[in-house]
Amino acid sequence: MTGGGAIPLIHASGDPFAVGHAHGRALAGPLRAFLDDSLCRLNKVMQEPVSLDGLLPSIAAYRASVTAAVPALADEVGGLAAGAGIGLDEAWLLQLRREIMGYRKVPTGGDCTTYARNGAGGPVLAQTVDLNGDLDDYLSVLRVARTDLPGRRSLVLSFGGLLGYLGLNSDGLAVGLNLVLGGDWRPGVPPYLAIRHLLDSAGGVTEALEILRGLPLASSRTLVLCDRERVVHVEILGEELRVVEGRVAVHTNHFLHPDFVPDDEINVFARNSSVRRLKAADAGLAALPPGAGAEEHFGLLSQSPICVPDRGNIRAERTVAAVVMLPDAGELHVRPGDPSLSGTQVFSL
Repeated sequence: MTGGGAIPLIHASGDPFAVGHAHGRALAGPLRAFLDDSLCRLNKVMQEPVSLDGLLPSIAAYRASVTAAVPALADEVGGLAAGAGIGLDEAWLLQLRREIMGYRKVPTGGDCTTYARNGAGGPVLAQTVDLNGDLDDYLSVLRVARTDLPGRRSLVLSFGGLLGYLGLNSDGLAVGLNLVLGGDWRPGVPPYLAIRHLLDSAGGVTEALEILRGLPLASSRTLVLCDRERVVHVEILGEELRVVEGRVAVHTNHFLHPDFVPDDEINVFARNSSVRRLKAADAGLAALPPGAGAEEHFGLLSQSPICVPDRGNIRAERTVAAVVMLPDAGELHVRPGDPSLSGTQVFSL
C-alpha cells in the first residue's frame, strides 16, 4: 500500500481515561479489524504463531510494570478499551505488539532513519518510519490535551491504537526514535509509551532526560530529542542509557556509543543497511540550508537508501511514513506510506 489517503486526526481531551476513550471511540471499527487480522498481523510477521490466551501472562506482566511506573497511561489504556468496545487485554496487546515481536537477527532493509538539529532556522526533527506488517493503513494522529496537565498539548503519531510512537508538545519538545537491538527485552515500560510519557510530562530535553532515567524501560531503542536549546540522542540498552549531545543528531539502527557497540545484536546485513542510511542522512542534512522547510526535508527522506521501498513481503520492513516536526511552530508534517509517492499532511497544535 502507498498509504496516501487522509490520516485520521483524533481530538482527545480530558482526564487520561477520557483521552483513551476518545481515541478508542474514533477508531473502534479499525481497531476491531486490526485485532481480527491475524491478531493485529502478528501471525503474518512472526515465525511462530501466537494467541491472545497464550500471551495473557506476558500482557499481565507488562501491564503491572506500566501501571506502577506511569499509572495515567494505564488509565488511558482502560479508556481506549471502553471507547473501542474491545477487551482490556486486547487494548494492552495493541500497546505491546512490538515488544511481543521481540527482535530477530535476520536481514532487514531498514528500521527508521532519524535526524534532528537546531540553531539558525529553528529546531527540526525528521525521520522515516520503517515497519513491517504494512501498517500504513492504520496510521493516525492524536491531538492530546489532558486536563490534569493544564497548558500542555501534544501531537502524537500513532499506529493501530498505540498511545504513543513519536511526536511533539506545546513546550517545544520533539521526540523521534530508532530500533536498536541488544540486551534482554523484558516486562517494563515499552519505549513507545515512554515517548508518550515524555511528551505529556517534559517541558524540554533536560527534563525529558531526567524522566527517562527514572523509567523501567522494557527494550532497547534510541530516542532522538530536540528543543530550541538542545539536541541529543539517547541509546538504551538494558538498564543503561548513553546520551550524546550536539547541534545535530543523526541515527539509524546500530549503536554508536562505544560503550554499547560490543553488545550490538544487529546482523551484518542489517548493519550494512543501517550504515548506508546513516551516511546518506548525515551528508544530506549537511547539504540542507539552516532554514530548510519541511518539503526540503521530505526530499531527503524520500531518497534511496533512506526511503526503504515496498518489496511485497509483509514480514520485511519498509517506509510506511515520513515525518518532519517543527517544534517552534507546533507542527507535525506527515507523508503516509512511501514519502516519494504521497503528499504532505500538516497537523498543528
